[in-house]
Amino acid sequence: MRGRARLPGGWLPWVLVPAGLLLFAGANAHLVYVAFQSQPDCVEHLKSADDKRGYRAAKSAC
Repeated sequence: MRGRARLPGGWLPWVLVPAGLLLFAGANAHLVYVAFQSQPDCVEHLKSADDKRGYRAAKSAC
């Protein structure tokens, strides 16, 4: 093996680093997908400030 320079660490880092980057990118893509696909249902809330029980939505979308 005269003309071949051997890299320190061998082949393992060349497999693990890209695999880790792909896993990271895939997890983030999944989070973005779920964020855009999920639509929370309307929750019952108070419509007026007179009733002090419960909570009021700042800006109701229902």
